[in-house]
Amino acid sequence: MSLPATVVIPLPQPVLLPVEGTAELFPVRRVYCVGRNYADHAIEMGHDPSREPPFFFQKNADNLLPAGRDFPYPPLSSDVHFEVECVLALKAGGQDIPVERALDCIYGYAVGIDFTRRDLQAEAKKLGRPWEVAKAFECSAPVSPIVPAGKLGHLLGGRIWLELNGKRAQDGDLNQMIWKVPEIIAELSKLFVLAPGDVIMTGTPAGVGAVKKGDRVDCGIDGIATLSLKVT
Repeated sequence: MSLPATVVIPLPQPVLLPVEGTAELFPVRRVYCVGRNYADHAIEMGHDPSREPPFFFQKNADNLLPAGRDFPYPPLSSDVHFEVECVLALKAGGQDIPVERALDCIYGYAVGIDFTRRDLQAEAKKLGRPWEVAKAFECSAPVSPIVPAGKLGHLLGGRIWLELNGKRAQDGDLNQMIWKVPEIIAELSKLFVLAPGDVIMTGTPAGVGAVKKGDRVDCGIDGIATLSLKVT
């Protein structure tokens, strides 16, 4: 008689994001990020903003920081930057998804911040190494509650902004993306098999900058959500 399988350590806690205005929760599988997807940000980072194929990197699901919590300044860095982004939450996926079907995969939208240990990223770039130490650290992706697409519709544009200590630092529009939302999903699905629960951070406009302990960060996408936090 075979014995029932048991886990040898406790199962990790699932990563669950709140859905705006409900008691429902969105379970997260993976977190994908699009690099340099706004021309003005590509320029400020010293890159050509021409429409070359998009590139992607990942954060871990448990790097997400739900709204209402402070951002703890991470160790081993003295140059941590904010990058406000539109966040997609997927309800469906697949491989080689056609652009014309990509919006059908979206459950909802949120606003988030891709915090980056810029000094560690610069060192990794110089040495030709991966970026994980700069991007995929604890609490590095604060995100607002998800607003269902069924409530919003799908977004072709909208003001995206971030304020640091009450002063506007980033101010752009979603229509400034080099690769639009349907194209992001289609291109990403060529590289990975997407699935329900996947989260995609879609890039940041110009104006990124450093935070320090004690700073307050407020950001939002008009018509979707806002997010506020303190750096501790």
